[in-house]
Amino acid sequence: MNYNIAKIRSELSSNGVLRAAINMSNILLVTDKMSDGTPIGVSPDMAQELARNLNLKLELIPYSSPGEIADDADKNKWDICNIGAEPQRAEKINFSSAYAEIQATYLVKSNSTISNIEDVDMDGKTISVADRSAYCLWLERNIKNAKLLTVDGVENAVDNFINKNLDALAGLRPQLMETVKTINDSKLLEGYFMSVQQAIGTSKENTEASKYIADFVENMKVSGFVKKLILKHKVDGKLSVAKLAEQY
Repeated sequence: MNYNIAKIRSELSSNGVLRAAINMSNILLVTDKMSDGTPIGVSPDMAQELARNLNLKLELIPYSSPGEIADDADKNKWDICNIGAEPQRAEKINFSSAYAEIQATYLVKSNSTISNIEDVDMDGKTISVADRSAYCLWLERNIKNAKLLTVDGVENAVDNFINKNLDALAGLRPQLMETVKTINDSKLLEGYFMSVQQAIGTSKENTEASKYIADFVENMKVSGFVKKLILKHKVDGKLSVAKLAEQY
C-alpha cells in the first residue's frame, strides 16, 4: 500500500519526535532499564523500529500502569502507546492488531476446591486482580458469578490474595509463575481465561497513521522481527508472536 509519509509524520509528530508511552508494569515487554531509567525490552524496541521507519526521533515515556496510559489518550501526552488492545480502551485509541500475546490465568491455594478455569466463576468466590489491567477489564465483562476485588498494581493484588484469604489471584501466566514460588501451598491452574493482545495504539484522529501502524505491525510479524525481539530479550516461552490479522 502506498502511504503519504509526510501526512503520517505530521499526524504523529509536530517536531520530528515520536513520543511512545511504555507500560513499565509489564515485565515481559519491559525487561530492564538503563542507568538513566530508559526502559529496555520488546515494547521499546518496537517503538524504536516504528520511529526509524518514519525517520523520526524517539522519546520513550514510562508509565506505571496501562490504565494511566489510557487516561492520557486525549491529553496530547503521547503519540503512540504500547499496551494491551482492549474494547474499553479502544473507545479512545485506534489499535493495530496484536504483535504479541500473553496468557492470563489464575493462582489458587493448593488445597482449593478450584481445579480448573471454569471453577473460578462461582457464587461465593472472590478473585483478586490488578485494577484496569487488560485481563481485569476482560474479567469485568465476562465474570458472571464470582466477585472481583480490584486494587491498584499487581503487588497489591498479590497482597490482597494472601492477607484477605481470597479464592483466586488473576494475572499474566509468566508473572504468576514467579509469584507461585513466593506463596506457600499455592498452584497455577492449567489453561487460560484470555490472552492479552499487546498492540500499538494511537489517537483516533490519526486516521492515516493508524493504517500505517496496522501494516507496520503485520510486517514486523511476517519478517520475523517480533520473534527476534522475543529471543533478544529472553522472553521466549513466555511471550508469543501474535497471529496475523485476518486481512493479511
